[in-house]
Amino acid sequence: MAWQNESVISSPLRILGVDPGLNRTGWGVIEVSGSTLRCVDHGVLRVPAGELPPRLGFILAGLRAVIERTAPQLACVEKVFVNVNPQSTLLLGQARGAALCALVAAGLPVGEHTALQVKQAVVGYGKASKQQVQMMVMRLLALAAEPPTDAADALACAICAAHQRRPVVAEALAQAATARSSAGVRTRRSRSAWRDATYLLARGAEKR
Repeated sequence: MAWQNESVISSPLRILGVDPGLNRTGWGVIEVSGSTLRCVDHGVLRVPAGELPPRLGFILAGLRAVIERTAPQLACVEKVFVNVNPQSTLLLGQARGAALCALVAAGLPVGEHTALQVKQAVVGYGKASKQQVQMMVMRLLALAAEPPTDAADALACAICAAHQRRPVVAEALAQAATARSSAGVRTRRSRSAWRDATYLLARGAEKR
């Protein structure tokens, strides 16, 4: 998985998952603390019908509001699959572009996952149904009720990011914590550790 604009992260870590769509864009924010996953919030942006530009603007503004309210540190978006209908694929791609613009404009590192990767990470089966993903998301995050399917897909994307990122995140945080607690020139060492942590994150992304 390729990540862009790697930045310093802190624990606990908040990840925003987005399932883009021109009619409904699902979103979900989870918090990762050690091996624990917790749902911060989730929802669906129901895009009004009409001309394409205002609809894309609605997605952009809606995700911007979500980011301001939930303060994620990383974001991930599901990759577009090639539909049988080229027009549908094009429209989905434009909705996804609006979502990416909102994330990048907020300064978030952005990762991308295929639907296969997301389903394998959450259900353990790359051809799982939406209902199976929905059920597993509810169990993994200990939700009281099943989230809407679009929000469940977004939460699943965030869970996939958490699973794929955890080893390199833990290593980066451990090095930074060690440097902060050491004696001597603490400030200089901490800054160096954070640079090393960022380097580790970038190397981890390259390996995926």
